[in-house]
Amino acid sequence: MYRSGAVMAWNVFKFCTALRGLGSIMILLVLGVVGVTYYAVVLTNYGPSLYEGGLDSFVALGVLILFHCLLVMLLWSYFSVVLTDPGSVPPNWRPSVDEERGESDPLNGSDFSILQSDLSHTRIRFCRKCNQPKPPRCHHCSVCGRCVLKMDHHCVWVVNCVGALNYKYFLLFLFYTFLETSVVTLSLLPHFIAFFSDGEIPGTPGTLATTFLAFVLNLAFALSVLGFLVMHISLVAANTTTIEAYEKKTTPKWRYDLGQRKNFEQVFGTHRLYWFIPSYSEEDIRRIQALQGLEYPSWPGFDSEEF
Repeated sequence: MYRSGAVMAWNVFKFCTALRGLGSIMILLVLGVVGVTYYAVVLTNYGPSLYEGGLDSFVALGVLILFHCLLVMLLWSYFSVVLTDPGSVPPNWRPSVDEERGESDPLNGSDFSILQSDLSHTRIRFCRKCNQPKPPRCHHCSVCGRCVLKMDHHCVWVVNCVGALNYKYFLLFLFYTFLETSVVTLSLLPHFIAFFSDGEIPGTPGTLATTFLAFVLNLAFALSVLGFLVMHISLVAANTTTIEAYEKKTTPKWRYDLGQRKNFEQVFGTHRLYWFIPSYSEEDIRRIQALQGLEYPSWPGFDSEEF
């Protein structure tokens, strides 16, 4: 039975390795959508409206400022996910005595009273593909070919795994993508409605087609990203990942659930000024550096004495 399951898993993930070939194609696709949207909003519609004067100029100015601010945050978050290592297991890493007994989790600092109730947690986890032990909440990515700390999933859109060290950036990418696509959809809605009116529509066939395409693309992305955003907000609130939500059994208490606020701070940090930008404070950076070495992080809100 076990052998059959192993063969099935191997056959599935064998095809996942084809995703490596996408590489920069997905990045170019994202930039292509951004380019079409920029051309439709800025160069075709609201840019020229700035010179018309009156109320249209003020509306155009407001749309353009909001559009560019969200676009900067979107691209900043996107390339932060693409370029940031999600977190890998240090070479020759071995669990400490406490970790072997299930008394602590270097990625989370969980309560021993909860951990000791799970007998399976007392075993040392070992990755057969990497041929080395792996820490708690660590999973092997068959696309990247390595184990990733607190892996959530491999995202083809960012050509990278989403894990412990770039999960915040991924969530901000979803957040700003939803805001940006919603703003574009609403701003282009009057122009989209004009396509079906009887009056004459200004512009060349090319600009009209670009506006129509940009509206449809941004509406589709806004609706789809909203679903992912809601799902990941619920995962953050429970301090779990997409993989864990799929694999974990129904239990009265999820061992890593520290309460919604601390769960949120584990991803976004403790400093509010950094919550909405793809960056961390110095204290959070020290925590991340400790995390990369799988040392227990000591930082406000996650002090080991609290657990």
